[in-house]
Amino acid sequence: MSEIIEGSTGTGADEQGANELGSRGPSILIAGAGATGGAFGSYLLEAGRDVTFLLREAKAQRIRAEGLRFVSPGNDRTNTVEVVTASELAADARTYDLVLIAVKAGGLESVLTDIRPAVGEGTRIIPFLNGMAQIDRLQADYPGQVLGGLVKIVGTIGGDAVHQLTDMAVMTIGDVGGGELPTDVAAVLDVPGFRFQVIDDITDGLWEKWIFIAAAGVVTCLFRAPVGAIMSAGGHDHVLRIIDELEAVAAAAGHAVSEKSHAATVSMLTGEGSSFTSSLYRDVTAGLPSEAEHILGDLARKAGDLGVDTPLLDLTLVQLRAGEALRRP
Repeated sequence: MSEIIEGSTGTGADEQGANELGSRGPSILIAGAGATGGAFGSYLLEAGRDVTFLLREAKAQRIRAEGLRFVSPGNDRTNTVEVVTASELAADARTYDLVLIAVKAGGLESVLTDIRPAVGEGTRIIPFLNGMAQIDRLQADYPGQVLGGLVKIVGTIGGDAVHQLTDMAVMTIGDVGGGELPTDVAAVLDVPGFRFQVIDDITDGLWEKWIFIAAAGVVTCLFRAPVGAIMSAGGHDHVLRIIDELEAVAAAAGHAVSEKSHAATVSMLTGEGSSFTSSLYRDVTAGLPSEAEHILGDLARKAGDLGVDTPLLDLTLVQLRAGEALRRP
């Protein structure tokens, strides 16, 4: 059973935590200032945390000049933020207490290289990406320093601003080995603006999110339609087979999906008249770089290692890889 320790719900300043940690507390480096990094980073900054954003050169120049604009429900503000580029990080020789990775899978490889000068022996690293590949990579490079993290937020980048579109904002973290989370990490992340949780089986949570996102990707990419259209075309039983197939991989890996998570996945992916599509589907149909290999390719490799047959996942990957090959010059 998982144990969830509730933190802030965004109703007041976390003055006690700030006082215990000192005037600014542990230093935080956030790789990325998109919908996830920009939103959660803004809340941390506004609570007085010591936050620096690691950004590409062009974006770093713009935010240095204009600030980071963050639009949440009922609030539009622009904050002056500390910014660093990869070259500056390499020259600085400063290490950080906490590194949050908030980029899409396509940016993971470059970020792993970029953050290396910022990681000291006591640095804790929390990647907020889908899947498990980033956990495996980071643990190989920084054993004992990696924590698991999940975020829920509906956000986007619009013009020059980070937009949080609904009131939902949740951060869940935990030790991937099932150990106790360092108290200073929990304290520095527990701030007003979002709901903060510590969970003792974060790896199970990461797997559950991975399986849901993968199932949504397979369903909408294989059938090339929103859920409602798939249901009207007679796809209900096929969707259930996809869900069962992918959940079998999690079970074989020792992280069986809970009944609650299974029911939520079935409900989301079989809703009559639903306009739901996966972000993977939206990226693919728009001709944008996608997380297909990070989400689906890595899951297929795990399934192969575990001896689990995944014909529908494999079929979807063939379709996506063939389409990607056609788009290459």
